[in-house]
Amino acid sequence: MEELPVWATQVIDEFCRHLSLERDRSAHTVRAYRSDLIAMLQAMVARGITRIDRIALVDLRTWLAAQRRNGSASTSMQRRASAIRTFFDWARRNQLVTIDPAAGLKSPKIPRRLPRTLTRNDTAELMVAVLDAASIDETPAGARNVAILELLYSSGLRVSELCGLNLGDLDRERNLVSVVGKGNKQRAVPVGAPALDAVDAWCTRRGEWVTPSSGAALFLGRRGARIDPRVVRRVVHEAMRAIPDAPDTGPHGLRHAMATHLLEGGADLRSVQEMLGHASLATTQIYTHVTSQRLRQVFDQAHPRA
Repeated sequence: MEELPVWATQVIDEFCRHLSLERDRSAHTVRAYRSDLIAMLQAMVARGITRIDRIALVDLRTWLAAQRRNGSASTSMQRRASAIRTFFDWARRNQLVTIDPAAGLKSPKIPRRLPRTLTRNDTAELMVAVLDAASIDETPAGARNVAILELLYSSGLRVSELCGLNLGDLDRERNLVSVVGKGNKQRAVPVGAPALDAVDAWCTRRGEWVTPSSGAALFLGRRGARIDPRVVRRVVHEAMRAIPDAPDTGPHGLRHAMATHLLEGGADLRSVQEMLGHASLATTQIYTHVTSQRLRQVFDQAHPRA
């Protein structure tokens, strides 16, 4: 790809500072938007466009269409369109462009697929398997991994939320965990007794890994720093392999399972929305399709006139 000229690099840097400092977007979002904008501006430079105010809507649509032809997923396409719209809205407000070329840019629709999820039996087997593994692990990792899996399934936390937990975030008197979710929004989520017991067991071993860099982090890596999301994902994927025929959906699969099993057990949709930290009820409603699908399967198998 074309090397970015100085003006393009500078404007991307300024925009990313705006995202981080003024809009309080996560480091992950800033990195993703930076990558998308670098790729877009490289394509513009390759087309002979050497000024940001020379970029037109047709140029942006052409670039996105090329991304689609190259096999980009709908979710990636939607994020790129969002990055472009946010960028040019900022550029217009900062008088870098007089007309926003991305104002008419639409995001591709993402097909709403039913998430594959673990059954109740799958999750029970998963917890037994990870407890068995912990019983023969002489290091603190075994206890930590049990606590991670129990807490992910019990409370439906996102990986980033779990990694951000501190020792004081668990309220054992009320069986709640305080979570900082997307957009720095705080919520209190119920925690089951098995998860609290697992966290207590981990905390008795946590001191073996504590270093000056540990701070108040609840979960630590082997070197004592706050645990990295990649480690959590690896822990979950390794545990999933112990369950034959279960979908290896990773940490987010435990979040899906928690929501699905709550609704199957009679929980109302609004409560599940609050526990998951969804800004919109529409995001939570996909789980009603999962439970409805299972009800349909039971009906088809059991009803004499199905």
